[in-house]
Amino acid sequence: MRLKRPRLTTTALIAATVLTTALTVWPALGLYGQREAEHRRQDILAAARQSALNFTSLDYRHYDRDSANVLSGATGDFKKQFAAQTNQLTDLVAQNKSVSEGQVLEAGIVRADDDSARVLVVADSKVTNTAVPQGEARTYRLQLDLVHRDGRWLTSDVEFVG
Repeated sequence: MRLKRPRLTTTALIAATVLTTALTVWPALGLYGQREAEHRRQDILAAARQSALNFTSLDYRHYDRDSANVLSGATGDFKKQFAAQTNQLTDLVAQNKSVSEGQVLEAGIVRADDDSARVLVVADSKVTNTAVPQGEARTYRLQLDLVHRDGRWLTSDVEFVG
């Protein structure tokens, strides 16, 4: 009978140690998951904001650089469409001496998972050109679809929304 008591005590101590360890590790894993989700959310918003800023900030004096900025954050059909229109747009902005200075006001994630996201962005832009040399304020509401590729969030589609 005496042998059973030390075994029972040892078993109880092991069980208590396992339970204490589990109760310590479980919240830590939850916190890690929350931090990862918040980091992904911030990455998505930063990419969407930068893409919208690039898209609304174009200057005829260095349009090649500005359009390259748009393309560097783009992928898929959006990249193909923008690249296909770049030559035509280069001529158009040069003829009109167009300058657009964008500013992102707000951005919010509609949905997101590990590989894709949809973000709504509100941006203002001051546009000057030969028709409006004093400038004109414009507000854009954009829906951006992003995909996660090679460690970066890239814009795969841009739509103007109501």
